[in-house]
Amino acid sequence: MAPSSARSSILALFLLSFFALWLPNVRADLQIPALSPLELSVELANLDTPHLGPQIQKFHHLLDEVEAPPGTHKHEKRYGSGGSYWFSQIKRQGKVPYGANASFVIWRNVIDYGAKGDGVTDDTYAINNASADGNRCGLGCDSQTTTPAIVFFPPGTYMISAPIIQYYYTQFIGDANNLPTIKATPNFVGIGLFDSDVYLAYGYSWWTNQNNFYRQIRNFVLDITAVPPTQAQHCLHWQVAQATSLQNLVFNMVEGTLGDGNQQFGIFMDNGSGGFMEDLIFNGGGVGFFSGNQQFTVRNLTFNRCETGIFQNWNWVFLYKSITFNECGIGLDMSQGGEIPATGSIVLQDSTFNNCQYGVITTFSTNSTPSAAATLVIDNVLFTQTDPAVQYPNGTSLLTGNQRVVNWVQGWFYTAYEATIKEHNLTCWEPTADYVRTQEPLGAAPKSASLLDANGNVWERSRPQYEGVPMENFISIITVGKCAGDGITDDTQCMQNFFNSIKPGQIAYIDHGAYLVRNTVQIPNNIKIQGEIWPLFMVDGSSPIFQNMKKPVPAFRVGNPGDVGTTEIVEIVFETRGPAPGAIMIEWNLAGVTPTSTGMWDTHWRIGGSNGTLLQSDKCTKNPTVQHNSNHACIGSFLLLHVTRSGSLLMSNNWGWVSDHELDLFDHNQIDIYNGRGALIESQGPVMMYGTAFEHSMLYNYNVANAKAIYMGVIQSETMYAQDNPNSLDPFAPNSVYSDPTFSECSIIAICYKTYGLYLFNSTYIFIYGAGLYSFFNNYDQGCLLTENCQEYSVGMAQSEGIYIYALSTKAASVMVEIDQVAVVPQARSPNGFCQTVALFEYP
Repeated sequence: MAPSSARSSILALFLLSFFALWLPNVRADLQIPALSPLELSVELANLDTPHLGPQIQKFHHLLDEVEAPPGTHKHEKRYGSGGSYWFSQIKRQGKVPYGANASFVIWRNVIDYGAKGDGVTDDTYAINNASADGNRCGLGCDSQTTTPAIVFFPPGTYMISAPIIQYYYTQFIGDANNLPTIKATPNFVGIGLFDSDVYLAYGYSWWTNQNNFYRQIRNFVLDITAVPPTQAQHCLHWQVAQATSLQNLVFNMVEGTLGDGNQQFGIFMDNGSGGFMEDLIFNGGGVGFFSGNQQFTVRNLTFNRCETGIFQNWNWVFLYKSITFNECGIGLDMSQGGEIPATGSIVLQDSTFNNCQYGVITTFSTNSTPSAAATLVIDNVLFTQTDPAVQYPNGTSLLTGNQRVVNWVQGWFYTAYEATIKEHNLTCWEPTADYVRTQEPLGAAPKSASLLDANGNVWERSRPQYEGVPMENFISIITVGKCAGDGITDDTQCMQNFFNSIKPGQIAYIDHGAYLVRNTVQIPNNIKIQGEIWPLFMVDGSSPIFQNMKKPVPAFRVGNPGDVGTTEIVEIVFETRGPAPGAIMIEWNLAGVTPTSTGMWDTHWRIGGSNGTLLQSDKCTKNPTVQHNSNHACIGSFLLLHVTRSGSLLMSNNWGWVSDHELDLFDHNQIDIYNGRGALIESQGPVMMYGTAFEHSMLYNYNVANAKAIYMGVIQSETMYAQDNPNSLDPFAPNSVYSDPTFSECSIIAICYKTYGLYLFNSTYIFIYGAGLYSFFNNYDQGCLLTENCQEYSVGMAQSEGIYIYALSTKAASVMVEIDQVAVVPQARSPNGFCQTVALFEYP
């Protein structure tokens, strides 16, 4: 998203540009943020809502800092055990494999930079030095993968008077067993305690918000209670894109009453492109979460006595799952924009409102425009002492509270079925769909039993942090495995031997580096793999094993068909080194002992566009002015992820990115990488996918084939930008063994030969809660956005039924859904602020 007019008011309040004058190692030149077709804004001074009726009574005092605060949802380790934390003790020996500075320091303890954490000393300068040290990617740097940093905070209270700047490719990590507190001094000035993207004058910022990748913040208490509540102040400015996450944070703010002018926010996020957050607690404040971004997956948040829990400034598609609102004035406010709603679509699932004055505030009505704006799905949500559940700002009730709402929908509702038609005196059947714009309860989707826990909620599990595991149980791939990790040496056998050596109770620790493999690595059935700030598992495309696209071979295989186990992979990036057209990057055969005992968390794919991949802008730069075939020197892999029939797993915050632009070389140009396929899911379930994105492959980004019992919570896709120059069939021909779409329906429509965002084949009981499937170009020309026809189809189905897609948001596909080559959902019927949106598409 482009800079909003809200920035002007923010700048007037915070004057952040002065940080460039004193932060060490920042660069001098500015960058111009990318333009966007849409930007919605809100003035921060207008967030009080006196039109909502009588103010609620004064809330109680904030919760004491005790383990598992009462009324929260699954926060057992919120305040830590107080024991030692392996993360701060383990030997740090990771190296940047493809960087220019061999002595670059990845690990930084803020105490080593002079921070005291004593609750008295102003630690601002010391902590910012820890973040900036080493000529890192800051002001004037578009992106960079070669200066990654872990900034660690031991237990303590760190007083700060100005924001702590999180540089590109940085993790801020606190001690998970004894959370450090970051506390604002009474004279604090700045946009937030932590700032992920510094605002500058005239709409500039340090990084383009849509490209602000690779960040984490975990394990902190963020406290602004010493700042006057009428001073606009945020705990966290979170302006990010993919491969980012927040986890295990507590936001402490001054408590007040609705409409009292409290300007304290927990999270301020007004733009960006994608992301994930989980396990957060918000105490007090005017707004817990000021939320604005394209697509996001948010789970396990608790709001205690916030005047407004979530204020949705704008979005395209969001999933809020397992959210608890306790004694809030307003739980979820999506009224921004009035009768021209700024919210695109929201799914609220498996959540609870306890004793809130107002549940959900919406402005969707018969008069609101565009017709699909403010799409809302409420799925399995309990409203206790909260009535009404949904209402207009003027108090008119839309949905009665004090009940469990099984399924309630506002927006466009499509039901597909087989209709009979007459052709040459023969009776034939052809898919069609009934549709209606609705605002009412609907029957619940028949979720597969294997997807649900004992309480009827979809299975979920937070990213493991292994808080209770002693440091000696972490086994280093460098110290013990003796692997090189230099991105040049063949580490195949070394890596295999290392994985095979890990004993029960041990965790395979992957020091930062690049581990090159030239043959299949078999990942054992019962192993835990923990990476250090996204080490690279590199598939060597020069190996004959991975060169034949007609005979693809797994590079990493998890289990064999029929195996059952407990494998966990945390924080790894999979890449190729050069073209690997015969490589299946990950083949997952393993079934979990329990529904959440196997999984991948914060694990990503990055094909091309960064140092070491040999697929960069020096040889793969876009060439839209000349009609051309694919450049075989710029092919990626055959397939990023294959979950086979026997596999089951939980996926959480996973980004399968075929790079559309250069991250490291100076030009940062757009590039063409020809990757065959994104994710192929053939599992018989259960598979739970939270916050996944697969982008820019040639044939499809998501393919659910021969599968059942699959749950997807906000999937995101982008069509390969160069198509149709060449089109989707070059260089990878459809392969029936992998249930590829054939594009046989595309004989006369050029824009039909483009990446399917989602393809479903011979599958049933597939449940998708939020999908953002976007097409922004036709051979790098964005003129097609004006006519919303950059490609023909976004979602394709064949031989499937029992399909339930909620909050389906597509961009610039003429047809949102086709079934058996018949168009059933045209985009023109469901306009939204930017996308086109259907609240529910079902094919029972």
